[in-house]
Amino acid sequence: MPDLFSPLRLRGVELKNRIAISPMCQYSSEDGFANDWHLVHLGSRAVGGAGLVLTEATAISPEGRISPGDLGLWKDDHIPFLKRITDFIRQNGSAAGIQLAHAGHKASSHTPWNGGRYATPEEGGWQPVAASEHPLAAENKHATALTLDGIQQVINDFKAAAQRALEAGFQVIEIHAAHGYLLNGFLSPLVNKRTDEYGGSFENRSRLLLSVVKETRAIVGEDFPLFVRISASDWVEDGWTIDDSVALARILHENGVDLIDCSSGGLAPPSAIKTGPNYQVPFAETIKAKAGIRTGAVGMITSATQADEIIVANKADLVLIARESLRNPTFPLSAAYELGHDVQWPIQYERAKRKG
Repeated sequence: MPDLFSPLRLRGVELKNRIAISPMCQYSSEDGFANDWHLVHLGSRAVGGAGLVLTEATAISPEGRISPGDLGLWKDDHIPFLKRITDFIRQNGSAAGIQLAHAGHKASSHTPWNGGRYATPEEGGWQPVAASEHPLAAENKHATALTLDGIQQVINDFKAAAQRALEAGFQVIEIHAAHGYLLNGFLSPLVNKRTDEYGGSFENRSRLLLSVVKETRAIVGEDFPLFVRISASDWVEDGWTIDDSVALARILHENGVDLIDCSSGGLAPPSAIKTGPNYQVPFAETIKAKAGIRTGAVGMITSATQADEIIVANKADLVLIARESLRNPTFPLSAAYELGHDVQWPIQYERAKRKG
């Protein structure tokens, strides 16, 4: 029976354990470029023993950024520093993954420590786009609805970013279709009010994500792992549901997706979501059981025994650690020690492997 420190084979990549570092926005780029902050932030998680290290949401276009500080992969100039990061991650025994994203109506925001509100063009922002016209935080401001040409441009931008990700040395791509961002906005009836072939029915609302998945799979080939992060529930009446997620996961699995990263929310007010340890794990468990696809569990997973139980109980195939990794970059090494697994440490850290 698998446990937290059993390997996981995903097509041509084998993760040394079931711990992944979840994408976490750092808002520390200029013009989309990675820098020393990203090298140290991501590299330290590889040194800390994670099986997979995923970048933050990486914008496929300038207008797809959440904020002007977002990481990007919309031009070839972004590749060299990202290659430096992936080289370091792989040299330290982890797989390097990237989350490709478009922020949709949540684009053009100030960084969280500057209030997070909509940034106007006068403040260095830009006009956001979405599935449908959608109100923004600023009074009387709206995202504009993507035209059919605009939708095709989004697909093309995902394809181009996937190709650059290969050139930058990434071994896993995750498509971000969660948290109210563009692809999630197309899926959710709360945002998608279109009347064309991209709106209305479940099939139509899923069309853009499915196109992105198919085109990405064509770019990366058959040996390359492909994930999709979804919001498994909108947590509100008349929104996206877990049943929708199961149906979507089946379709994605049939079209070359290897793992569903099961988050939730992003369109509902925080007060609508009842949080607590493991609060999102049932989404991963349900999708895994009913859709027959591997899943990743997220959400207030903070201890070794908690993470291990998720894998041992077959609730998910991968555990994605976020804030606990910010508190403890060597969480996987600490978890191995606590659970009694003798894992390889960086040779520079060997003298600390045993306490005392």
